[in-house]
Amino acid sequence: MDSHRRRRVVITGLGVVSAIGVGKEAYWNSLLGGRSGVQRIDAFDVSSSPCQVAGQVRNFDPVDYMPAQLARRIDRFAQFALAAAQLAVEDGNLQIAQERPEKIGVVLGTSVGTLCYAEQQIALFYEKGAARINPFFATSVIPSSATTQILLNFKIKGPSQTITTACASSTWAVGTGLQSVRDGITDIVLVGGSEAPITPLVLSTLSSLHLLSANNGSAGASFSPFSKEASGFVLGEGAGILVLEELGHALRRGAKIYAEVLGFGCSSDAYHLMFFDPAYERPAAAIRSALEEARLGADEVGYVNAHGIALRESDRGETCIFKKAFGEVAYQIPISATKPLTGHTLGASGALELIACCLMMEHGYLHPTINFRESDPLCDLNYLPNVGIRRSVDAMVSVSFGFGGYNAACVIRKCDGR
Repeated sequence: MDSHRRRRVVITGLGVVSAIGVGKEAYWNSLLGGRSGVQRIDAFDVSSSPCQVAGQVRNFDPVDYMPAQLARRIDRFAQFALAAAQLAVEDGNLQIAQERPEKIGVVLGTSVGTLCYAEQQIALFYEKGAARINPFFATSVIPSSATTQILLNFKIKGPSQTITTACASSTWAVGTGLQSVRDGITDIVLVGGSEAPITPLVLSTLSSLHLLSANNGSAGASFSPFSKEASGFVLGEGAGILVLEELGHALRRGAKIYAEVLGFGCSSDAYHLMFFDPAYERPAAAIRSALEEARLGADEVGYVNAHGIALRESDRGETCIFKKAFGEVAYQIPISATKPLTGHTLGASGALELIACCLMMEHGYLHPTINFRESDPLCDLNYLPNVGIRRSVDAMVSVSFGFGGYNAACVIRKCDGR
């Protein structure tokens, strides 16, 4: 399609399941108050683990969103995804039954997918034998099972897929959905990500790699990106779903518009499983590509939501990436990280952070990077330490960088509806 005549894509619904709230209102109130959802893990015994805290979703009952029988058959990450999708559809006042089902799609990102359920069933297999395995394990363990549940629930029949690019998965899903609507393949796409990675195996594996913070004394303060004391991230779980919709379609049905999705950029490093190429060219290229597609200059960006995982080399690398992508303007842009509030939700993080951007844009407030203590001299940008600011921002960039060298960036802007 001619880029000068491309269809415009807007965000018309937000669904959140997170450690800091279920539903956009609870989520926003925690963002506004700077309240972390990181607490001591109570889902299993962590007494021998170096990291004993995480952003668990509490007060979540899957039967509020699905039949109890279905809830027993599917992984926790699929429960989160289906709940967040329902919340997004309700928030967008979207009557899917009145739409053409073949013109609606679902694109969901996840990093570890059904590992929680798989871990439980494998343990049961070795302890009790094959006869005790849930017969639906075969269909529930497939990474696309969460996408499938959303399709089945809403009778959606358009092109749909599941994306896994590590911690960039749900940002990549947004970009894929954007292209689908922009090209006229669909009119509406439910995009986002879901993750339930708080399991003994994942906790042990990431701890053995020294990626997780062992600062258990003050759980809510254990995750401190861009600080000199940064000692690793803590896990989080949850889901974020956004309704992407063609602008004309949204206007015709009188939908509330949170923002317009202007651009998406992505790249790969092909350098290392966990570290940036020290030239930082490919991650910066993803940001520049998103800005180019959005037809925005660096000086038009009013806020950046950082990846911010509190690993010193990663935080310093991300700072260099911003300088390379935005130039000298990088020093003037307010930047903050959402993960210290929610925990690192891996493949769901990009969607939850883009939702945070939509809410910050709506309310004219930029949430801070909490737990910020002494500044790392090599992280010398404006990371909004501990205190948010009241500011009306027209354009924002949200970035995600996944292990394995997956880089993604999304640009949104206030939409005037014209």
